[in-house]
Amino acid sequence: MQLSFVNALLRPRVHLGLQASRTFLTVPVNFSRRTVPKSCLAAEVTSSPLCNSWLYRRCYSVVAQRKPAVLHSLEPRFFSANAFHGAAQTSQLPILAPPAVGRWLLFSSAMVFAVIVVGGVTRLTESGLSITEWKPITGIIPPMNVEDWSVEFEKYKATPEFKLLNHSITLDEFKNIFYMEWGHRVLGRLIGIAFVVPLAYFGLRKKLTASMPMQLTGMALLIGFQGFLGWYMVKSGLEDSIMDTPGAVPRVSQYRLAAHLGTAVVLYAGMLGTGLAAIKDWRYARGGSWSGSSTMNWQNVLSNPVVKRFSRLSKGLSALVFLTALSGAFVAGLDAGLLYNEFPLMGGRLAPPMDDLFSSAYAKNADGSDMWWRNIFENPTTVQFDHRVLAMTTYLSTCMLFAYSRRPAIRALLPPLARKSVTAAFAMANVQVLLGLATLLYLVPVPIAAAHQAGSIALLSTMVHLLVSLRRPGLAAQMWRKAGMQAKSSGL
Repeated sequence: MQLSFVNALLRPRVHLGLQASRTFLTVPVNFSRRTVPKSCLAAEVTSSPLCNSWLYRRCYSVVAQRKPAVLHSLEPRFFSANAFHGAAQTSQLPILAPPAVGRWLLFSSAMVFAVIVVGGVTRLTESGLSITEWKPITGIIPPMNVEDWSVEFEKYKATPEFKLLNHSITLDEFKNIFYMEWGHRVLGRLIGIAFVVPLAYFGLRKKLTASMPMQLTGMALLIGFQGFLGWYMVKSGLEDSIMDTPGAVPRVSQYRLAAHLGTAVVLYAGMLGTGLAAIKDWRYARGGSWSGSSTMNWQNVLSNPVVKRFSRLSKGLSALVFLTALSGAFVAGLDAGLLYNEFPLMGGRLAPPMDDLFSSAYAKNADGSDMWWRNIFENPTTVQFDHRVLAMTTYLSTCMLFAYSRRPAIRALLPPLARKSVTAAFAMANVQVLLGLATLLYLVPVPIAAAHQAGSIALLSTMVHLLVSLRRPGLAAQMWRKAGMQAKSSGL
């Protein structure tokens, strides 16, 4: 059997002779993954009638010369184990969120941006009190016929806003403000669905980085809390006690309005920052550049004391932008923008008189101990003055940070995306100041005022991008990049 197998596969070679076959008898051969002494193979062959033939010697000589090459290819290392080895390494790496997660978060943040702008228009058009009930499920369907509209209109007629301000409103005019508030509420519900459903999908498919589930679950809960907080705000403008207060104007509580807006801004910044970080981590893990630079080492950059100081200043400016936007909610809630429609003076002075800023009329305690803080949050004159001071402080701080980043020594240390973000923040700060002045001087027109509110979120967006460009890559991204570099260097 062995002889027929050898004679069938091998071709005789004339120039090889008996001497080769004799040498072959002393060499072990790897055959079928076993080491077999050549003498054993020779014993089987010599039992054949062809043992003394010249053809046998030539064929056997060929076996001596070619067999190691043939059998070498049958060894286990012929079958590559690199794919399995790479899979084993990948399975040991932590989960890294794919770009789809980042794009979903950016889309969600865009929807939150839109609902903030729509909410601002709803407030500016005084449409927020047109729906007097909160129905999270059935409220998504508007009135479908004349009877349903009549029922809703009768409910609105019972509100202080109708009795004091809109007592002459018609049904068609009521439909306009109703649809404004309804659209705001429906958009909020769509945000919840567009966020929670993909969150469950990515969570079940294990596509989220280790720190993401807790963060994103907190955002989902915040969305639900926003719905309740929105109704809690609207409810404050429907209370009948407003009718008993002389000179009172039906409006929502400025405290609840600021809480509603502040929560939305926090939610927006969280979604935007997390989405940007996820996309940048993926690119970095795949061998891309960090913060737009392929030559900078992020450990060296972020450990530099100058960059650390710049990062702290950026965080402080981001907090200042948020605080200024929050003070704008108090201006809106008290209609303080309709006072002192001039700039930079207020009543011909840089600052109103102290009696106007801190009036005892706003104190509710007998000893007047609450006068100072109630004026800050409830006096329209003080609220507008505070907003002016915060706005100018934010603008000057942005200009100073931009000028600081333009210094050659600082510019050489900052990554490219950080420099671009500072420039964008400086440009947006100028636009925002112009929108604020136009809103004030033209008595709060709806389009300009809505653009001013959107501008505050856009300015905050540039600051969020600046902070993301100065962050270190996530731990999962670092490990993936390290594994990729090791695989590349080893030729895998």
